[in-house]
Amino acid sequence: MDILAHALWAGAGTAYAARRMTISRPVAVATVTLAVLPDIVQMLPLIPWAVAGGGTLAELHAFALAVPGQEPALPPLVALFSHHLHCIMHSAVVAAVVTLLLWLPRRRFWIPLAGWWSHIVIDVFTHSADYYAVPVLYPFSERGFDGLAWNTPWFLALNYAALAVTILWLALTRGRSKRLP
Repeated sequence: MDILAHALWAGAGTAYAARRMTISRPVAVATVTLAVLPDIVQMLPLIPWAVAGGGTLAELHAFALAVPGQEPALPPLVALFSHHLHCIMHSAVVAAVVTLLLWLPRRRFWIPLAGWWSHIVIDVFTHSADYYAVPVLYPFSERGFDGLAWNTPWFLALNYAALAVTILWLALTRGRSKRLP
């Protein structure tokens, strides 16, 4: 799924959850941030290459919007780091370890991690084998599920239509809070 859609789904999920429990603005912002972070982190090695290396900002932009097989050529080290950061940030194994490490001292789930988990779950089904399949079991395996590519035109339209309906429903039912004590 694209970065904007991840942010909007996480925001909608946070708004809905805020009807059931107290969620502060910083927690909501952290949740949305963690929902987009996996796609941003994998681009970090490209920034120094584009700014100071041999690449250009246009190539960075082209990489961010590339369709399979049309990505700009990257230096091998940049491609390697970007690939492994993609694997790390989209791994349920890594997310589970981080979740456990944060749970141990707190003895409860840290809500912003729901953003990261939502990103992983959504991407497993919205990335095809041709388009950055999600290596959910990384580092044990780099294989990913062959889902439906999020940039398939009819799916992209359906996704944003569903987001619009969800956001409209949240706006129209704003006062119907059922917070738990």
